[in-house]
Amino acid sequence: DKLCYCAICLYVAGVLQVSGIRIYTSGDMEAVNGTDVRLKCTFQTSSPINPDAVTISWTFRPLKPGREESVFHYQQKPYPPPEGIFRKRVSWAGDVMGRDASIILQQVKFTYNGTYVCQVKNPPDVHGTVGEIRLRVVTTASFSELLLLALAIGGGITAVVFLLIIIVSCRRCKKGRQREQGGNVEAPRKERKDPTAW
Repeated sequence: DKLCYCAICLYVAGVLQVSGIRIYTSGDMEAVNGTDVRLKCTFQTSSPINPDAVTISWTFRPLKPGREESVFHYQQKPYPPPEGIFRKRVSWAGDVMGRDASIILQQVKFTYNGTYVCQVKNPPDVHGTVGEIRLRVVTTASFSELLLLALAIGGGITAVVFLLIIIVSCRRCKKGRQREQGGNVEAPRKERKDPTAW
């Protein structure tokens, strides 16, 4: 009996492990006050995706003690929140068949600082992890973001300058060769003989 019970336990554990939904998010994020930010959430499921049955829910936990708030809900179609701090500030950016449950927060405010939880259910695959994103709304872009931006711009400018130098050098080389091949080669001079010389 004990052996049979253990076998059943292992089987159930295996089924639950296989059928658990896995959710992937971007973890920690920064966004500049007043800008739009994409909260990326993708998922893996062992069951075939049924677009009519999939449910996606996003909730928000503020940094300061406070109640958890609904941010967004999806079931067959997007349902933005009818009230609260996210009213008219959330749009659907996902694709259920593409296993994408992402949303966009528009014109983020400092009150949006906190943790965003993404949960996906694809019956019968309804158990599994949840995805969390910790968002920090800042006044200006952080030094690391500015540095990356500067490097990207600097790299682009350097590439353009380098390309121009190559083009100019090639043109000069061509002109130089044309001059060499052109009529610059002097005809051999005929020596004049001095009639008085013996």
